[in-house]
Amino acid sequence: MDEKPLNQRSTENSEINQDELILQQQRRIEKEISETIALVGEKESLKALESEYAEDEVYLSKAKILGEKYSYFRRTRPDGNCFFRAFSYAYLERLISNKEEYEKFRELALNSKDNLVSLGFPQFTVEDFHDTFMEVIDRVGGGTEASYEELHKLFNEQGYSDYVVVYLRLITSGHLQRESEFFQNFIEGDRTVKDFCHQEVEPMFKESDHIHIIAMSTALGTGVRVKYMDRGAEKEVIAHDFPENATPSVHLLYRPGHYDILYP
Repeated sequence: MDEKPLNQRSTENSEINQDELILQQQRRIEKEISETIALVGEKESLKALESEYAEDEVYLSKAKILGEKYSYFRRTRPDGNCFFRAFSYAYLERLISNKEEYEKFRELALNSKDNLVSLGFPQFTVEDFHDTFMEVIDRVGGGTEASYEELHKLFNEQGYSDYVVVYLRLITSGHLQRESEFFQNFIEGDRTVKDFCHQEVEPMFKESDHIHIIAMSTALGTGVRVKYMDRGAEKEVIAHDFPENATPSVHLLYRPGHYDILYP
């Protein structure tokens, strides 16, 4: 058997070692994030956001403008699931004090399982996540001060919190596939809507973009306003409503790659 030259083997080993080091560093960062940042944090004044950007004129100016319309924000863990986690927490928090909207959402959530199964999602898998999703909805449905405490507790327990995220990802995927003819226009490359869902929507830790937000908010019949805070030339923090022209029930703050919850 021919052996590779020593210098070639050395280079390949170096590349393998470098890849392994990068992976180890990534795991350390993820572990540090999981140990230091709550899945969903406590409410903070918008002044805390200003303090965060005290040395950054562009972001500080935008944080001050944001503070004219919003009183508080709530951080979520930056793990790729932040949009779905932020949305579901904020929407359930709103529903606690709105009995009529709560009942309407609960009915929609209850029926969503059969809709997903009819689209070809495996029944056993869907049922598992749906059961936990309904349990969370029922446990925060009391409409009392204790309901807010229960919501915060459940969303900071990894099992419950992640199951809610997974189920919302399935609902989003289901809507995209049901309306595939429309959404195909927004998918780049040769991928089908189903391919996109399998690769970018259903897996945990995959970040969300406009297409995810449009599909999920439309599927749930819920308005979402996202305030985009970036280094764009605009002085205002630009707002986008999903679906278009809907009255927002949930307000989210977007900073590049991350979503947090906003409170008007």
